[in-house]
Amino acid sequence: MNISIFGLGYIGTISVGCLAKSNHHVCGVDVNSIKVEFINTGKSPIVEKEIDNILFEQRRKNRIEATTDCSKAICNSDVSFICVGTPPTPNGHLNLEGVYKVAKEIGCALKNKDSFHVIAIRSTVMPGTNERVAHIIEDLSGKEKDVDFSVVSNPEFLREGTAVHDFYNPPYTLVGSSCEKAVSILQEVYNEIKAPFIHTEIEVAELIKYVNNAFHALKITFANEIGNICKKMGINSFELMDIFCKDDKLNISSKYLKPGFAFGGSCLPKDLKALNTIAHDFYLESPVLDSILKSNELQKEIVLNKIIDFGKPRIGFLGLAFKEDTDDLRCSPIVDVIEKLIGKGFEITIYDKNVHLANLMGANKDYIMSKIPYISKFITDKPEDIIANVDVVVVVNNEKEFIKILDSLPGNTIIYDLVNVSFQNKISINQNYTGIAWK
Repeated sequence: MNISIFGLGYIGTISVGCLAKSNHHVCGVDVNSIKVEFINTGKSPIVEKEIDNILFEQRRKNRIEATTDCSKAICNSDVSFICVGTPPTPNGHLNLEGVYKVAKEIGCALKNKDSFHVIAIRSTVMPGTNERVAHIIEDLSGKEKDVDFSVVSNPEFLREGTAVHDFYNPPYTLVGSSCEKAVSILQEVYNEIKAPFIHTEIEVAELIKYVNNAFHALKITFANEIGNICKKMGINSFELMDIFCKDDKLNISSKYLKPGFAFGGSCLPKDLKALNTIAHDFYLESPVLDSILKSNELQKEIVLNKIIDFGKPRIGFLGLAFKEDTDDLRCSPIVDVIEKLIGKGFEITIYDKNVHLANLMGANKDYIMSKIPYISKFITDKPEDIIANVDVVVVVNNEKEFIKILDSLPGNTIIYDLVNVSFQNKISINQNYTGIAWK
């Protein structure tokens, strides 16, 4: 396939060499004539392991070239990758001038092209950028999006020092697009890459790189704060974290990485407070660890405010325990929300088949009696009471039984989902529905 790469910086140069090695003909485009000359002589304008040899070999095979002429590159290619930099502005926003400048050049060049053209944005951009780029190209080319051309999001996952290896061994190839034709073309471009090919919404693909990098930074900072505590206590932090990482069921896994409601239970809040106390006793600042409980409280406030905003007096809750399949009410986050709603005069109905007040004992009973001693008047053992007597149903836990209850609700009942029961159970909820952190 004939491909043009806009921007011969780090990502662009790697892409030129690696795509050419995958048997494509690649034309690099840059305003910097020195970079163009480097590529045309088979040299790399960047320092990166393996890329010099790849560029030299692919240039020798006449698979790569470079130019400053955008129109020439567009007319002689089927797919264009935008790989220009998106540096931060002084206030922290992205400087997208480079992306939009390339979009304008592509738009003007497409005026004179009849065949379908795919523009893939590899640059790290915020959601909404692809849509704006498409509008720019439509305005300047007179062409129609997803008919004459398509703009897709195709984020890169390259690391300096291992970029060539990363190009051929990504965790997945991700394409965000609403155009099936464009997706199939990108599949052909990457047909030699042995990694899962994922087609998703444009906005998801645009945001994923930021989420990835934020999580990587979070992991580094978390490990550093644990290391600081270990240092003060004379504990081998490397051995500790090595053992921590061996748990691929909970610690290093997808467990707990689903957006939703606050955490609770008898362990997480208690142990986090204890760890923070240890740090404070050693006069250590641990801002990440300190912020976790604050963030958890914020999630409760989000739910409380949303329920109030519905403007309905009768609120039903499917679930009371801190998670499904248990009757443990200790530090159940929904208890705090219910307590505040009761104080504001809302009519509350709670259904949780696992919670029987008569059977509660010990710390579990003490906790709920200290928070809502009169809670028994709000709990029902009949799902029909939820179906018939509430205006809003809050789904707190992912119990299979709740699906039948949701299916039986009147059409005007609002469903507020804290666990994404529809996604987790592969069902569709066709009425007044909103999720805590999803559409």
